[in-house]
Amino acid sequence: MGALGVAEGCRLYAGASPVVGGVSWERRVIDPEPGPRSSEEIEGGSPLAPGVLLAGPETRVRASGVVFCEAHMARFLGLPTVLVDVTRGPAAITAGIDEAARELGCDLIVFVDVGGDALAHGDEPGLASPLCDAVMLAAASLIESVPVVGAVFGAGCDGELTPDQVLTRLAEVAAGGGLAGARGLTPAVAERLEAAIEVVPTEASAQALRCFRGERGVASIRGGRRSVELTPVGALTLFFDVRVALGSAARLAAAVREASDIESANALLRPLVRKTELDYERDL
Repeated sequence: MGALGVAEGCRLYAGASPVVGGVSWERRVIDPEPGPRSSEEIEGGSPLAPGVLLAGPETRVRASGVVFCEAHMARFLGLPTVLVDVTRGPAAITAGIDEAARELGCDLIVFVDVGGDALAHGDEPGLASPLCDAVMLAAASLIESVPVVGAVFGAGCDGELTPDQVLTRLAEVAAGGGLAGARGLTPAVAERLEAAIEVVPTEASAQALRCFRGERGVASIRGGRRSVELTPVGALTLFFDVRVALGSAARLAAAVREASDIESANALLRPLVRKTELDYERDL
């Protein structure tokens, strides 16, 4: 949903023809099986590149029938979406995205993180999902075929880092010359996202819309396990240079840059964080 928010801004105000996508790791409430799904576990998608699929409305996990959010988004858009196998390491993900971008004729890739926890140091008390973000941001830093930019959609809206912590991390990136601009939600983009939320399961991205509509205070998500501070900052998308981020705030992405797969990335993060989302799901 955060990707759609960025894409709609590009489509409406820059004349672009964006393709949106996501990763093959659903929240536990949607897919109770721990960890992400590999390409081999997925049916109803069309291979686009190694580890990258084009998802349609029926793309799902073969064994359980769990439908990916990217499939719901494809149904809403009436267009295929991209689904990235995040069981792989950053280098393999980069190779797949490189090839997929060529096949799709892309001239820019935007890696969107809802909330901003992709820039976490690892010791933040609310940090809950460092692994997938770190792997994907590390993969972004390795892409050389087309320009790449990182983006934080809805700072603090996932209930992990607070808005102030996200802005502090972005200031670290800015100090290295890596801040690349900002864009706020507009009425037209907000209306499009509100329609999509009726079809695509999401909680964090919906908080950005509440921020845009002027709500203030503290909201609960994830069954009351997470609290979100609603501020106008949550209605912004802040863009940054990925490589500068890895040399400054994004310490976790830098730590997993050489990981061979999701398991080795998880092992590399264990000394740096209290627990990853993979550990959490396996414990449950």
